[in-house]
Amino acid sequence: MARPDKAAAVAELTDQFRNSNAAVLTEYRGLTVAQLKTLRRSLGENAQYAVVKNTLTKIAANEAGITTLDDHFNGPTAVAFITGDPVVSAKGLRDFAKDNPNLVIKGGVLDGKALTADEIKKLADLESREVLLAKLAGAFKGKQTQTAQLFQALPSKLVRTVDALRAKQDEQGGAE
Repeated sequence: MARPDKAAAVAELTDQFRNSNAAVLTEYRGLTVAQLKTLRRSLGENAQYAVVKNTLTKIAANEAGITTLDDHFNGPTAVAFITGDPVVSAKGLRDFAKDNPNLVIKGGVLDGKALTADEIKKLADLESREVLLAKLAGAFKGKQTQTAQLFQALPSKLVRTVDALRAKQDEQGGAE
């Protein structure tokens, strides 16, 4: 790799692999330029979709410490570099692939762990990070409410028990 333009391309791809949370490899054979533009929009603002050369991308991935993708660098390949929530981009890829069967998800990597195409589709089935955090907050709030009700119930029950005892003593005292 003596050419400076190839070295620069590898360096840029290496930086993208290192700076992204996830990367998904796809085959785009048969897609038009307009369809690729639509795909880029559907991935969300935290993803960059790039058509790449297999040999340069393989070198860049290896330099970034990612060797699990080596088998996927065949045929026309494009990579979605995801810097934000990977669920949003995975949903975008899955939904676009449903409408355009020419887009084939090959595999990917998430936080250094290799993902198969099926695992990426499962990732797309998850709810977004914000929704999951909201559900978790709701669950915590529900538990806090239950705990508060429990602590309020104890003194209230104590007061009712004391009142009942007093009433019983008053009845027994009045009967003697």
